[in-house]
Amino acid sequence: MIEHLVVVAIIGILASVVLASLNTARSRGADAAIKANLSGTRAAAELYYDTNSNYGTATFAEAACANTASTIFSNVAVGGVAGIWNGVSAAITANGGTAANVSRCSQSSAGGAWAAVVTLKTGGTANDAIPDTWCVDSTGASKTDTWATGETIADSVASDACI
Repeated sequence: MIEHLVVVAIIGILASVVLASLNTARSRGADAAIKANLSGTRAAAELYYDTNSNYGTATFAEAACANTASTIFSNVAVGGVAGIWNGVSAAITANGGTAANVSRCSQSSAGGAWAAVVTLKTGGTANDAIPDTWCVDSTGASKTDTWATGETIADSVASDACI
């Protein structure tokens, strides 16, 4: 009887280790999806720019990302090419949050620059409780911003460019 209890306890311990590893793998997979979706938006933005000679004609002041007409963040085709909203939206979905708490986007009024940033799902590059973000912009940047204590997602993008 004691041997059976020992075997059951060992199986329980092994199962908990496997489940913990599975959750870590899911979070890292979500991070990979966020990075892939945002990185893909850069190519779509360049197609949009090549067709329209700008990234949109309206200003998108730095705020939570949204599907906004006359900006690069629209999913409406202009000149036969849609903006990047679908990619940004997919990155937000991969995070599991809402646009209001996991994303920031901005676009200049002249349509010459844009940036999009989404919080990564894992707890940061140092495995701390402070999240990091993935940012892409019109300069070609595609990078992680590691937050310091007290920073927020608004600290990852400034004036239509990744920090």
